[in-house]
Amino acid sequence: MKIRYAVAWLVFALIPLTAHAAESGLDAVFGTLNGYLAQVIFYDVFPGEPKMPFIVAWLIIAAVFLTIRFSFVNLRMMSHAYRVIRGKYRTADDQGEVSSFQALSTALSATVGLGNIAGVAIAISIGGPGATFWMIVAGFLGMTTKFTEASLAQMYRRVRPDGRIMGGAMEYLSIGLAEKGAPRLGKTLAIMFAIFTIFGSFGAGSAFQVSQSMGAVQEQIPFFKEFPIAYGLLMAVAVGLVIIGGLRRIAHVAEAVVPTMVIIYVGACIWIIGSNAPLIPEALAKIVTEAFSPIAVAGGMVGVIVQGFKRAVFSSEAGLGSAAIAHSTASVRYPVQQGLVALYEPFIDTVVICTMTALVIIITGVYNAPEYEAIRAASQGATLTSMAFATISDWFPAILALSVVLFAYSTAISWSYYGERCWVYVFGERYSMLYKAIFIGFVVIASVVSAANLVDFTDLLVLSMAFPNLIGLYVLSGKVKFALNEYEVKLASGELDREVVAKK
Repeated sequence: MKIRYAVAWLVFALIPLTAHAAESGLDAVFGTLNGYLAQVIFYDVFPGEPKMPFIVAWLIIAAVFLTIRFSFVNLRMMSHAYRVIRGKYRTADDQGEVSSFQALSTALSATVGLGNIAGVAIAISIGGPGATFWMIVAGFLGMTTKFTEASLAQMYRRVRPDGRIMGGAMEYLSIGLAEKGAPRLGKTLAIMFAIFTIFGSFGAGSAFQVSQSMGAVQEQIPFFKEFPIAYGLLMAVAVGLVIIGGLRRIAHVAEAVVPTMVIIYVGACIWIIGSNAPLIPEALAKIVTEAFSPIAVAGGMVGVIVQGFKRAVFSSEAGLGSAAIAHSTASVRYPVQQGLVALYEPFIDTVVICTMTALVIIITGVYNAPEYEAIRAASQGATLTSMAFATISDWFPAILALSVVLFAYSTAISWSYYGERCWVYVFGERYSMLYKAIFIGFVVIASVVSAANLVDFTDLLVLSMAFPNLIGLYVLSGKVKFALNEYEVKLASGELDREVVAKK
């Protein structure tokens, strides 16, 4: 059954692509796929101007609904979630492949990527400073969405015969909806999600990361301007050395790389913002006022909201179901514990890091400076951010280039795991290496395909994942609500602390 569904989806996607590729090359391939998916994913639910794409409305409504249903768990439980991350509630009976912190690091290494650097720059260049406000709002709402995804991933994970855990949206869609009396719908949505994730990993997790990071690196190393494929080959080798080793190697690398890259990048942003301290009040005023009264922005206020939510979702992946694959492998006693750990993903990724990037872009003024129009038109967000860094010092772009490479690399290795698990779900474990080879191939392809097409291609594939995933979150949110209530009762009564003492 899985193979039949998969073949249908692959044939639908690949027939027009193959025909077009022979005639017009790789750029036309991405352009063709963009056209097909855009008709559904970006269907305007409010015809006329301003436009509200279906998928953006779908994400906003779900995030608001879940935040209210769980009584703002995203704010209430943050301090407790921090204690879980630190290992206070870890016991000898916890079962999983990696620790809660390693699962969070793996998920963060996927979310903290070029979306934080390139995506934010693109959002502000299109939607103006006001897009930042809506990115922050989306980040806070997305914390609850991530909580729901990670909790369900723990509840419905399975241990395969080889001892590896299979979990994520494809599992809670198929098993969870079967429990609700809709097994065929659950299986169909699970296969749909898996296929979108596989293609999304090639786009968001591989091609977009390499394409955007290459733009910043080329500014520092001219050799890669003349031979861009060399950059693709170097990244392919670096990624391949890690992903062939599986989840534990990915988790160990992520655990080391993520804190380092965050410290380097945020530190550089703070330096730039501090160096322009007198401009901070004006930048903050623009973020707030233009969120509701945008100046010279196509689509007006709704257009700004759309840009903010699109880039926040692309960066934090809240609502997509991708990070649930990593969180399903964590060793915890209660599923909602890992859900609470997942709260920190959108907070760190969007509320902290994306806001830092936004302030740098706004304060330096590169988002609307005439001299950077060509860069904005080409959707080279990382290059635009590099120009912002260069306004402070000639050597600051080198720091950004290092950050960009680390961000791109960490995202690629984690997304390869997401795609590989979905590939195995559809085709079986024995074809895992084939997926990894294709993924590495996309790393090389990205160095010779235009960035503008990759931005559109990535948006479509990644946002497509939210459609089946959010259906599962709506239907199964009651089970998460019940588990959260039980957990909070145990926490308030001191039972959790007594369990830890007894099990250590």
